Amino acid sequence: MVGLGLLLLVVAAIAWLVLRPSAKQGGPGGRAGGRPPMAAMANLPVPVRIATAAQQDIDIFLRSLGTVTAYNTVTVRSRVSGELVDVAFQEGQQVKAGDLLAQVDPRAFQVALDQARGTQMQNLAQLENARRDLQRYQALFKQDSIARQQVDTQAALVRQYEGTVKSDQANVDNAKLQLDYARITAPISGRLGLRQVDRGNLVSSADTNGLVVITQTQPISVVFTLPETQLPEVRAELAAGKTLTVDAYDRADTRRIATGTLETLDNQIDVTTGTLKLKARFDNADDALFPNQFVNVRLHVLTRKDVTAIPTAAVQQGSAGAFVFLVQDDNTIAVRQVKLGAINSGMVAVNEGLKPGDRVVTEGTDRLRAGAKVEILGGAEVIPATRDKTLGAGAPAGTTPASK
Repeated sequence: MVGLGLLLLVVAAIAWLVLRPSAKQGGPGGRAGGRPPMAAMANLPVPVRIATAAQQDIDIFLRSLGTVTAYNTVTVRSRVSGELVDVAFQEGQQVKAGDLLAQVDPRAFQVALDQARGTQMQNLAQLENARRDLQRYQALFKQDSIARQQVDTQAALVRQYEGTVKSDQANVDNAKLQLDYARITAPISGRLGLRQVDRGNLVSSADTNGLVVITQTQPISVVFTLPETQLPEVRAELAAGKTLTVDAYDRADTRRIATGTLETLDNQIDVTTGTLKLKARFDNADDALFPNQFVNVRLHVLTRKDVTAIPTAAVQQGSAGAFVFLVQDDNTIAVRQVKLGAINSGMVAVNEGLKPGDRVVTEGTDRLRAGAKVEILGGAEVIPATRDKTLGAGAPAGTTPASK
């Protein structure tokens, strides 16, 4: 019986400890150290960051993907067959048109030229002799000493030798040309690629790989496309005689590589994509653009002057369209519908709904509603992630973390 009594006493003590009223629920001061009332939380200001609508110029850019394209690309091949006795270039070298690239053994072509010149001299001597004979025959014919037929035959022989001499001259010119072809020069200015053949190899005009490839890199072009719906504003600016600027950015679209100008538009729209090709010209003096490189293109169409602009972070989207949280003079919130315009460098033009000087919320918008009181933060102050941190106590049931 004593043991049973002790057991009941222990159970009663545990029940009293578990079920006793909480100090947080008793009396007017019971909430000390606990969560504040919901009404008190609703009345506390929401910390936010703001920006002021300003009047500024907004540049309108059309964006696209482009490919760097060389104006000229040439595979250098030998026009004659022979042994390559000299390679006069370095891989990757910048060359000018006419610079020596390689030399084919010229001895065989020099021999052919000398032979052609010898034949030419021989036939010239025969022509001179035939002309003197013709002069003598003509003098004798006037004296009625020879027949007319002999004079005509000699005149025909002179014309025959004249034709032979002309053919000899063509042979000499061809031999000179072949000798010149043995000296391989750059047909265009540009940057050399990797060497395809080494000194001592036999080369010919039938070699498909050639000796080296020259690509013109200064200037260079970028080909990109735009939807047909964006063409009217581009054509309008071109028709007005304006030069449109084109910027080329890297693959991450963060670093500007080069700046050029729009050169031309294609003459037909691609029916499969509904786009038109455009070509921009870049001086590329620093070789920042490389042939076949992919770049992000920004075509500057025009600049809208003195428009009301706000950061894009201030724009919210709802069922009725774009809106912003407007901070009124008493630091309360009003929801304002806006009509937006061009976007550039994190700023968006506001066509309707705001005026310069209006304050809009850029951070902390997830906890706002119309009429809410706000506390404007600045500097390095951090907006708390949840409402309970703002109040310095645990979040009440149903509170969701902030997304900003």
